Amino acid sequence: MPIEDHAEGGRMKEAVVRAAAVQAAPVFLDKFATIEKACTLIQEAADNGARLIVFPESFIPTFPYWSNYHPEGPPWARTFTKLFKNSVEIPSPETEKLGEAARKAGAHVMMGLNERDAVYGGTLYNTLLFLGPDGKILGKHRKLMPTHHERLYWGCGDGSGLTVYPTSLGRIGGLICYEHHMTLSKYALYAQGEQIHCAVWPGWPGNSKYDNLDIVHTASRQYAFEGQCFVVCACGWIHPEMIPEDFEFKNEMDCSSRGGSTIITPLGTLLCEPLVDREGIVYADLKMDLIIKAKAFVDTTGHYARWDVLSLNFNRRPYRAVTETARGSSTRIKEKLSDLISRADRLSREELLDQLSRLAGDE
Repeated sequence: MPIEDHAEGGRMKEAVVRAAAVQAAPVFLDKFATIEKACTLIQEAADNGARLIVFPESFIPTFPYWSNYHPEGPPWARTFTKLFKNSVEIPSPETEKLGEAARKAGAHVMMGLNERDAVYGGTLYNTLLFLGPDGKILGKHRKLMPTHHERLYWGCGDGSGLTVYPTSLGRIGGLICYEHHMTLSKYALYAQGEQIHCAVWPGWPGNSKYDNLDIVHTASRQYAFEGQCFVVCACGWIHPEMIPEDFEFKNEMDCSSRGGSTIITPLGTLLCEPLVDREGIVYADLKMDLIIKAKAFVDTTGHYARWDVLSLNFNRRPYRAVTETARGSSTRIKEKLSDLISRADRLSREELLDQLSRLAGDE
């Protein structure tokens, strides 16, 4: 989706997109109540003019903040079971409800959630769900590599969801948390002409000695400048008082996260002050011509690239347990190849190359 100019009174009108980054706490480990809260926040953002609404990483039903405390034994298994049962399948009645909220709001909604695998029945994914203003699912991105202790809970995603979606607002993509430190994942989105990037983060309660806010902002601002795109940085937030008393790791989650949601220009500058230490929604108007200005200096996948020296091998195939092929196709190809070999001395070089090329196409 190119940056469009609109004529108004004989002059060209610059495209402007109203974006919102939601910084909110889930209703802890309760997917139904969290979805209700999300629908309310979607409408609130839309009432304030937002046409792109971005939620934090794994907002539904929560980020597993406790996962680095007891990685072994029955306590971990019990928390996994509750997290799994409160996670969301795609598609499902839960995604339909979120889609209906997006449709009523007339907005694109990007929702971080725990996705429950519907095929194999035992794996969770850290997923970013993309919804259009018609309420339909545009696609989903599963986090490619869960970060250190997160691998206790989430499986690995694949390249099929590393996609930039053409929309009426522009070309929109997204990454999750520390994927913003995966250089080639970033380039895969840049190379698809990404214009608006959704950077989703969880917040990190449970460790008062470690504040990750500087890393979040550094990575998000670098992404904007490096990719010459807008970045809507949506960070999670939660307070210990929001953790139910009967949750067995409540005492170990003794500090609230900082949050830090903000929106960033393609020049790497902030469009609004980061929201810290509380819930809320930040807004900004994305003036799309800034992308052109940024690319005049550095166009990462255009005039400032050297594809002849450095290039990316991008596997976009879905990761599946079984790869199906047409029945008997291998046998037919062998038969055709055998026949071609028997006639090779009667064919010209050009004819032989042509038939080999066709055979490769059949395969």
